Amino acid sequence: MNSCSALRYEQRAATVWLTLNRPEAMNALSSELCDELADAVARIERDREVRVVVLTGAGRAFCAGADLKGVSDSGSAEPGADDPLNAFLDRVAGMIDRLRALPKPTIAALNGLTMAGGLELAMACDLIVAAEGARIGDAHANFGVFPGAGGAAVLPRRIGPTAAKYLLFTGDTLPAAELVPLGLVNRVVPDAELIDEVDKLAARIAAKSPLVLRRMKQAVADGLDQPQATALRLERLVLEAHRHSHDIREGLAAFVGKRKPEFKGY
Repeated sequence: MNSCSALRYEQRAATVWLTLNRPEAMNALSSELCDELADAVARIERDREVRVVVLTGAGRAFCAGADLKGVSDSGSAEPGADDPLNAFLDRVAGMIDRLRALPKPTIAALNGLTMAGGLELAMACDLIVAAEGARIGDAHANFGVFPGAGGAAVLPRRIGPTAAKYLLFTGDTLPAAELVPLGLVNRVVPDAELIDEVDKLAARIAAKSPLVLRRMKQAVADGLDQPQATALRLERLVLEAHRHSHDIREGLAAFVGKRKPEFKGY
């Protein structure tokens, strides 16, 4: 395990676990943590041995949002180009955008409280598995802060505008189980079983073709912004390219031979 001051990086077979490691601050996103997360994502992008990423938190919170107290304590300035708060929020949004664009499956394992920037961070992942004790909300409005990394733009796409407005306007946190029917959370598991259950899920996904997973992830993202007919045409274009890949040949040969396929990612 490679341990940093704000982030733990651990590789388990083909899965990397990234653990937010500021439990005393409920894993709030500091400048240091954002930089370490961005560096970890860049490292994972380059590492062909990594097929799945899990993001979780140390202690009783997944992430309580951006560490605005830390920015305030560092000094203040008039709003503008040199405003430290603007620079910090841009850093948070840039890191979350990079995680969202990572061309490998990502899983948020919500071990506890998840709100504001923590919710935006979780929504940047492809799947969300939560412990029974986890509570989830937006909370930006509680502090007069406007979301800048998906709270207002992505949340309505995930759970619909009416449910999103409830979370945005009230600032309430809800039990994770209440967000499963809305499609925000994929599964809720007992607190003590979160790590094992996510480990098993990540291993199942990592056994698939990384090329197929990457292309599926991109096709889903592209298709959501297109009419269905256009999305179907794009899907067929990707299929045409995929027909010439090693992984489809290997997958079909393994099926015929009744053996486990050995995917290479090309």
